[in-house]
Amino acid sequence: MLKIRSLTNKLLVYLLLSQAVAFLVTWVAIQILIAIGAAFVFDFQKDDFAYFEASDLVVQSLVKESDGKLVIAPSPSLQALADEIPTFRYAAIAPEDSRALPGSSPELVDALSDMGKVRSRYMEFSIDGGSRSSLRGIKEKQRTPFGLLYIVVYGYQFRPASLFYFLKDELIRPGTFFLGMFFASVAAAWISIRQGLKPLNVIARQAARIDLDSLGQSIVAAHVSKEVEPLIDSINGALRRLDASTTRMRRFIANAAHELRTPVAIMRARLENTREPTFDNDLLRDVSHLQSLVEQLLIASRIAERQSELEQDLDLGETIWQVVADYMPLVAAGGRKIELESGDSVVRVRGNERAIQCVVANLLDNALRAEPLGGTVRVRVEDDGIVEIADHGEGIAAEDMEKIFEPFWRKSERTPGTGLGLAIARELIGKLGGRIWVEHTPGGGATFKVRFPVQV
Repeated sequence: MLKIRSLTNKLLVYLLLSQAVAFLVTWVAIQILIAIGAAFVFDFQKDDFAYFEASDLVVQSLVKESDGKLVIAPSPSLQALADEIPTFRYAAIAPEDSRALPGSSPELVDALSDMGKVRSRYMEFSIDGGSRSSLRGIKEKQRTPFGLLYIVVYGYQFRPASLFYFLKDELIRPGTFFLGMFFASVAAAWISIRQGLKPLNVIARQAARIDLDSLGQSIVAAHVSKEVEPLIDSINGALRRLDASTTRMRRFIANAAHELRTPVAIMRARLENTREPTFDNDLLRDVSHLQSLVEQLLIASRIAERQSELEQDLDLGETIWQVVADYMPLVAAGGRKIELESGDSVVRVRGNERAIQCVVANLLDNALRAEPLGGTVRVRVEDDGIVEIADHGEGIAAEDMEKIFEPFWRKSERTPGTGLGLAIARELIGKLGGRIWVEHTPGGGATFKVRFPVQV
């Protein structure tokens, strides 16, 4: 099957095919209605279909002899029709002097001579009295290869082949009209479709200018039809989503580089001063912090690329306990404590185990940095899927509680890095279907809360 790639050509073909089908259906319907109407109004009978065959065969039998005389020389088809139907008679008459051409049926010419000077372009007649069962005849002025002549046929009868001549005769005039209309429609439809599709070319040029450095642009849908508007809206929506994804990706890369710079700088400073008594413990803590940060960045990247499962059924208490247990050696060496509170019931949540551990580890690391020496960071797992991590440090000002989740936010340049970064932590929690926020700790400090989707 031929595949048409051009939308203009495809629409043109569909339009013209529909016109052709409409013409044929209309023509057939008209012919049926004419036949039905003629049967009631004009006493139309089945044998009348044979008129077209009979008259065509007579015209095809017209021959001009060497002396210039025009005669009827029956063709094999006309002769076969006359042999098959004994009542069939035919004649050809010159309209200027009513002279019958040689080869015409004498009895038919004699019967018509009684009409005297009566002239008509078309006439139906019957010789034997005009009863309904009478043989029928038609005299019609026709344009032949030899000029205008009256072609007369009488006593014809219906044969299956008669339908072919009927359809051929009836299709010549409307077919000529249809061809003219068809080619006019082709030109008009081509111009109309080209004009109608011009806005798509404008849209294509706009889309060609959009790349990764200009995703914030959108396609202007001015002067387009309402059928195209949903497509433009969908494309603009896709561009906005791509822009947001690209922005997140760039922010992720920038934030990762920003956050990795701090622990690397701290480690370098420690290596330059190995005489500190706490050197081994501090270096171990920095390496642990750096390892945790790399893992957090990796899981965030995997989730962003949909390479990690987000629908795991997890025991939230057990998951948090594993994070706290990993921090215990560092906490003891750092002169601080962690207190874990969990209810008796098992809290099952939906998410990704490593992602949850990364977020909690990040918040726990921040809390341990903020907790005064000798203090206790409290971690609490509630039955409704909320995890609280509270420190007793300086706390966070009310006006900064939303700012801390923005990329690259720091209270001052002297403030150390925050691991994964709270901005990416909030984005990661959003992908898990949860929520993260911060409140004041009673008595001073900050309490970070994370809500995870609870399994029903």
